[in-house]
Amino acid sequence: MLHIGCHLSFSKGFLHMGKEAVSIGADTFQFFTRNPRGGNAKTWNSDDALALRELMRNENFAPVLAHAPYTLNPCSQTPETVDFAKRAFSEDLRNLELIPEAMYNFHPGSHTGAGTERGIAMIADLLNEFVTTGTKTTVLLETMAGKGSEVGKSFEELASILSLAQAKEKIGICLDTCHVYDGGYDLRDNLEMVLEQFDRIIGLSKLRAVHLNDSKNPIGSRKDRHEKIGEGSIGIEAFAKIINHPALRNLPFFLETPNELPGYQKEIETLRALYRE
Repeated sequence: MLHIGCHLSFSKGFLHMGKEAVSIGADTFQFFTRNPRGGNAKTWNSDDALALRELMRNENFAPVLAHAPYTLNPCSQTPETVDFAKRAFSEDLRNLELIPEAMYNFHPGSHTGAGTERGIAMIADLLNEFVTTGTKTTVLLETMAGKGSEVGKSFEELASILSLAQAKEKIGICLDTCHVYDGGYDLRDNLEMVLEQFDRIIGLSKLRAVHLNDSKNPIGSRKDRHEKIGEGSIGIEAFAKIINHPALRNLPFFLETPNELPGYQKEIETLRALYRE
């Protein structure tokens, strides 16, 4: 079956997000662990988390996806920024022990002038400091579009991070369709070739989730501007192929399109209608 959800606000708690997801026909969702621009995390309520886990079991949910703040940058050349990255990363993993079924996604970071090789090493250092074989949550590196000094704009860069990680079994990849398309990978017209590249360089077994977003810009633009499904340069036909591809169809899909709940509900209905059971 198609496991699909969207990004929901954590402001009213876990159970509220779960009920919102069900109300729009979703069977998973994504949420920010704290303000996406940084700051301290709110206190997580263990009873609320337990109630969500019960709802997930009853509604046959796929794993939910926790998203780190955008400001989490472990390869910054500013010590204070790296300190925040370490604090937020460790706090989030500790909090996520309340929902062991969840995964944790983060943008690898921007090297801010130090060079890609140095950035890769610093990202791997973060993973090796806080992710062990005993970590309950699977951590996902997100594919990036390549703005500025972003690390993770190519499959090779992500593979280099994974090669330096010690607890490899606890680390995977979240593929963002807008990001990889804006980064130059032709998901629209050459999906098979892109997935073959991914498998050869990283391994499809490492792909654990997909951010499903159309793009406002043409391929290779490196802009990272999300568009509603079917209204951007990737197009609805490509998304039909993506959600039905044998290598992808059983993964959880998460919408990050510019929508409110009614818009997400419409996209979920459209995509479910395109899915071949």
